[in-house]
Amino acid sequence: GLCKRLAAGVYNIMPMGLRIQKKLETIIREEMDAAGAIELSMPIVQPAELWMESGRWNKYGPELLRFKDRNDRDYCLGPTHEEVMTDLLRGEVRSYKQLPARPYQIQTKFRDEIRPRFGLMRGREFIMKDGYSFDCDDEGASRAFQDSSDAYNRIFTRMGLRYREVDADSGSIGGKFSHEFHVLAEAGEDTIASCTSCRYAANIERCEVVWKGEKNTAGCAPMEKVATPGAHTVADVARFLGVPVEQVVKTMIFNVDGKPVAILVRGDRQVNDVKVKNMLGAEMVDLADEKMVRAATGSPLGFAGPVGLSVPVYADSELMGGTDYVVGANEKDEHLKHVDLFRDCRITDFHDLRLAQRTGRGRRCRCGGLLRPDDGLCGHIFKLGTKYSKAMHCTYLDENGKEQYMVMGCYGIGVSRALAAAIEQNHDDNGIIFPPAIAPFDCEILLLDPSDEATAAKAGELEKELEAMGLEVLVDDRAERPGIKFKDADLLGMPMQFICGAKGLGKGVVETKNRLTGEKGTIPAADLAAGIRSFRDAVSASWKARQN
Repeated sequence: GLCKRLAAGVYNIMPMGLRIQKKLETIIREEMDAAGAIELSMPIVQPAELWMESGRWNKYGPELLRFKDRNDRDYCLGPTHEEVMTDLLRGEVRSYKQLPARPYQIQTKFRDEIRPRFGLMRGREFIMKDGYSFDCDDEGASRAFQDSSDAYNRIFTRMGLRYREVDADSGSIGGKFSHEFHVLAEAGEDTIASCTSCRYAANIERCEVVWKGEKNTAGCAPMEKVATPGAHTVADVARFLGVPVEQVVKTMIFNVDGKPVAILVRGDRQVNDVKVKNMLGAEMVDLADEKMVRAATGSPLGFAGPVGLSVPVYADSELMGGTDYVVGANEKDEHLKHVDLFRDCRITDFHDLRLAQRTGRGRRCRCGGLLRPDDGLCGHIFKLGTKYSKAMHCTYLDENGKEQYMVMGCYGIGVSRALAAAIEQNHDDNGIIFPPAIAPFDCEILLLDPSDEATAAKAGELEKELEAMGLEVLVDDRAERPGIKFKDADLLGMPMQFICGAKGLGKGVVETKNRLTGEKGTIPAADLAAGIRSFRDAVSASWKARQN
C-alpha cells in the first residue's frame, strides 16, 4: 500500500509511502541547508530553445519527452534542470561578489524510459533532489564538490542505509568527473564493482579491469581460413571448431561520431562502450548498423574480423597475453584460425575496453585485489566545469571587470528511489524493516481487543506517553484477530511494536518487539515512560550496530 501503479513507470504515492518520502526530503533539506545550499523550485515544463542552446535537444535521446503547445512551440518534460538553472543564474548574477551560489530543489522529473522496472527504482516519473553550484574558478568548484560529497555521506548515513561512494561515468549530464552513491540493494538500477582488498569501487560502466599479464611472444601456426557454415555467434564458432570461447576474439564495429571503429575483446567478454567513448573523446558511440558493418568489413553481421581492416582497430589489453586466436574472416560463413594479433593484424592500440563482469574470474583491482559485483542505487554528483556555462553564455565579471565563465557542478539524489532502496535493503521473509529515521511511524501499538475497555484505555495511555516523547504512533485498533495484526505489523515494518492485550496487562506488562532483531520483551504497565525510553534506546543501539 505504499504506492499504486497508474501507468508503466508512473505511480500514485499512497499515504504511508508519502510519509516516508517526506522524511527522506526532510533529511535532505536539513543537510543541504547545513552545507550552505538554498532551496528553490523550477518548472517541470521546459522550453526547447534552452536545450537547443546547450546542444542536448538532439543528443539526449528518446528519454526526453518532447511535445508542442497550442502555439506549435516545442517543450519537454524535464528529466533534469541544468539548462533551466543555468538560464536562471545567467540572468541574476553579474559580479564575482554574487558567487558562489548553491541552489537546489526537490521536484518531480520525467524520463521516458524504454523499460521502466523495479517499481520506483526505475520509474518514468519520480521525485529527485537536484542541486547546482556556480563558482568563479575550479578551486571553488572543487570545494563545492567535496561539500556535496560530505553532505551526501551524512544524508545516506542518517537515512540508515548501507551505501558506497564510487567513481562513475558522467553520461548524458556531461562533465569530466563524477561520483555515485550506491545504496546496496539486490534490485538496484546500476551495478558497481568493489574491491575485496581496498576501498576502491566504481560503477561497472566506469570500473577499471586491470590486466596484469605479460605480452605474448610465443607466436602460433600460420593463419588459416576455415569454413564455418551457419556459425554466427561466438558459442557457435567455438563449438564448430572445437576451441574454448576464450580463444575466439569478437570484432565489434561501432559507429563513433559517424565513423566506423573496430573493437576487439575476448569471446567471453563484453565491450564497454562508455570506455570506448571516453578513450576516443567521442560524443556518440553506438553499435554500427548492418550498412556500416558491410562498408567497413565487406561482410554481413556476424563475420567481422580484424585482419585486413582499413578502419581503426582497438583491442582490449587482455588480448595482448594470448595468441592462436580465432577471428571472423570478413566473409560469410568463413573464419580465420591461428591468428596472432601482432603478426597478422594492424592494431591501433590496446586499452582497457571490456565491461567488468558480474561473474567469472580475473577481475582485478589496481591494488591486485579481486573485484566483486554488487547491485546498487545511486545519488550522483558531477563536476561540470564550463560545459553549460560556455554553451549558454553564463558569465560574471571578475575583480578586473573581465567577463568569465562560471564553473558549475551538479548534484542529484533520487528520493523515490531511496524509498524503494530502503525496502530492498531492509526486509525479511515477514516484510519491511524500516530504519527509524525514515519509518512512516516510529512505532505501532497493537490493540489486540478493542472491545475490552481496560485494554483500550491502557493503549490510549501508552499512545499519549509515546506522543509526549515526540514519537509518531500508528494504532492498530481494527476488529481483527491478533494473528492478523501480528502479521501486518511485521509487514509494515515500524521499528518498535507495543502489544496491548489482556493477557499481558493481567501480568502488569505491555509486550514489546524490536522489528530489526525480532527480540521480544516487556515494559511495566505501571511505569510506561521509563520502559519506553529503555526500549527505544535498545532499538536505536541495534540499528547503530547494523550500520557499523
